[in-house]
Amino acid sequence: MKYKLRTLLVVGLLVFVTKSFAQHKTYNITNGIGVFGALTQFDIETDNFITKQDNGFLFGASATVDIPHRWYNMSYGMQLSENYINIEGRATSSGQGQELIKYKLFAAQLALLGHIKLIGSHLTIDAGPMIQYNGKLELEDDDQKDYFINNYDNLKAEDISSISQFNFNGLIGASIGYGFFRLKAQYIYGFTNMLKKLEDQNLDTTGGDERFKGNQSMLVFGAMISF
Repeated sequence: MKYKLRTLLVVGLLVFVTKSFAQHKTYNITNGIGVFGALTQFDIETDNFITKQDNGFLFGASATVDIPHRWYNMSYGMQLSENYINIEGRATSSGQGQELIKYKLFAAQLALLGHIKLIGSHLTIDAGPMIQYNGKLELEDDDQKDYFINNYDNLKAEDISSISQFNFNGLIGASIGYGFFRLKAQYIYGFTNMLKKLEDQNLDTTGGDERFKGNQSMLVFGAMISF
């Protein structure tokens, strides 16, 4: 399922970039402002750690350019999110436990999206690129900072907090609504390796892979009100 979503995302981006600049005509356009809120499910797809997605939330605003007589609209906006992820660990180095270590991640994302009109502007397929700045992975429970990450002998929970903070993502989704109200579902995939920075920190990777690779995966379900 995730492979299919990523394939659709790449195709959507290619169509968006190709068609958006293929022709230029003059139209009377209508601008609108929208604010939205959503629930998120965040994960990092990686072979280094055993992860489990968790719920979070997101809010933001966007400006939409409605282009009559064209098969798409355009929008640009910013959204802020607070996401959570669980990584499997253990209390002692020699232990065999499988406790979940919960992390929090704040992120700000800038997006430029194309909206393919399926039923006018009432039902659209949304796709486009996104630039993200995020903080470090923050432990929800400081008592777990000395826990050990599974798949490694000596790697501790606090050691993996300094992940890459600038990332490039792609988004594909759908919007449905009428008038000022719309429901949205989105899948956001990180094309950049957000764990790459861990390789520069001289971590003890005994028992596991010394190369780190992980791509963010986020599902977003929310609603938008336009003005």
